[in-house]
Amino acid sequence: MNTFQLMLMSLEDLLLVKLGGSVLTYKDRPFSPRLDVIERLANEIHRAREKKDIKLVIAHGGGSFPHVPAKKYNLVEGIKDKESLRGIAETQDAASRLNRIVVNKLIEAGENAVSIQPSASLVAEGGEIVEWYLEPLKGMLERDLIPVPYGDVVIDRKIGCSIISTEKLLAYLARELKPSRILLLVDVDGVYSSSNPKDFNESNLIKEINSKNFRELEASVSGSYGIDVTGGMLSKVKLMLNLAKEGVESEILNGLKEGYLERALLGERGLGTRIKY
Repeated sequence: MNTFQLMLMSLEDLLLVKLGGSVLTYKDRPFSPRLDVIERLANEIHRAREKKDIKLVIAHGGGSFPHVPAKKYNLVEGIKDKESLRGIAETQDAASRLNRIVVNKLIEAGENAVSIQPSASLVAEGGEIVEWYLEPLKGMLERDLIPVPYGDVVIDRKIGCSIISTEKLLAYLARELKPSRILLLVDVDGVYSSSNPKDFNESNLIKEINSKNFRELEASVSGSYGIDVTGGMLSKVKLMLNLAKEGVESEILNGLKEGYLERALLGERGLGTRIKY
């Protein structure tokens, strides 16, 4: 058994966290970070790690940064022409710029966070991850650093390039690292049985999704609210439900509510929508 496997066995908690792009940025304003929110979340992470022995991977979405050039150059369809190549460059640059902001705020909060660039270590095929060299990330966890990967545009063997969402990154990591839990922070309280944000209220907030009730809820959990080039809420739920069947529970909760991330990191459940088997 190698050192990394021994480290995981003795680990009290390994958590995967996604900071959604709608939490970190103003999605209706290109290249506009919510600096106060990013700083608050970084401080909540630091406080939680001071109170409890937690190993973390903090991944994040792109929000109003990479989605702008990705949509402009229609990268969801892969490489079509020379303009697509320009789109890859602009999209990767935009994604990495937001990543530097997130990493810098974590460092300022007192955490030893390190950027992980998926486009430099990951290969896709038809929009799905087929290879991701994870030894550096595993080594960071072993040394109690916080790896910070992010949704990125990557080389795709079939269509030239793909936008790989943060959820796909977390799903791949979950199967490799076997975390105790995944937390997805969005800009609403969880998953709703309505696609219209004006109808979001406590009565149609879904507190738990599992393999038994998902078929009944699927039609009402529209992928339209919060949709971007990586898909909407429905795609998130499907990915997390597949992981739940493999033993990894997740929760979708509101990252704009102060203290929620810290409470969830310390073990509280039920702050949003839990996804279980």
